[in-house]
Amino acid sequence: MEVRKRTAKQEKHPHHHHFSASDVVHETAEVSTNRQSDNQFIRSGYRPATASYLKSLKSLSYWHNETVNIYSHLLGAVFFGVLSSILYATLSPRYPSASTGDIYAFLSFFIGCLFCLGMSAFYHTVSNHSHEAAKLWNVLDYVGIVGLITGSFIPSVYYGFKCETLIRDGYWIMICTIAVSCATVSVHPHFRTPKYRPVRTSMFVAMGLSGVLPIVHGIQLHGIEEVERRSAMSWLLAEGAAYLVGALLYAARVPERLMPGKFDIVGSSHQIFHILVLVGAGCHLKGMVVSFDNAHSNGVQCP
Repeated sequence: MEVRKRTAKQEKHPHHHHFSASDVVHETAEVSTNRQSDNQFIRSGYRPATASYLKSLKSLSYWHNETVNIYSHLLGAVFFGVLSSILYATLSPRYPSASTGDIYAFLSFFIGCLFCLGMSAFYHTVSNHSHEAAKLWNVLDYVGIVGLITGSFIPSVYYGFKCETLIRDGYWIMICTIAVSCATVSVHPHFRTPKYRPVRTSMFVAMGLSGVLPIVHGIQLHGIEEVERRSAMSWLLAEGAAYLVGALLYAARVPERLMPGKFDIVGSSHQIFHILVLVGAGCHLKGMVVSFDNAHSNGVQCP
């Protein structure tokens, strides 16, 4: 927030701060302008700056242009949280061969998913607190994305290379290294400057594309049919398609670019992206359940 010049009266009494109605309007407009600069095609529905987390949380009770972004991932987090308990109660007893490895595989996904959705929902809720708070929680929102990618990668590799433990561990080390690197460039102020924007972008692209490597490697080792049986490849491809479509719409600012102001409250690209993130996560979870069933009903025979 830019510093305003003091009046002569304020200079005389430095501890007495007199803010007029115009000051409040200026501050509110400044934060709204900062938020609007992120997407010039969203013309209305912006909340005023609150400088209070409690007041920002109260915005959960009325409609604005972040409502769908908040509730899509807030309710999504609740849904996946409840589903994790249901799956644990139903899948674990299903096969005598089920192990703690299966539990940890599913746990990694749910932790990553809930962290991502939780950070996203909270960021969009408090983004009108202040410019500084918005930047802080936006950073953690990006770290949440890292968590979702990592948490999804681990179980896919676990079931895809259940017998090839050396390859499996190698991919786990790779994804954890990339994850730590992406989280670092997201959090550290030195890397959050425009100079390092290409570096940050490249690292997130590399992290997203890293999921293709195990699939290609698995096809080379076992063939497409075996990879489908082990990793439920078709569900992974559906997941990737959902994320890709969402990211492209978000980057292009479609549909609001075509009709500015018409999708301010409902239907903007960011909201569509949020919904497709849930679709992608659901596809991944379905693939995990299929992989779990195939691993224990048909039995992956390791030499």
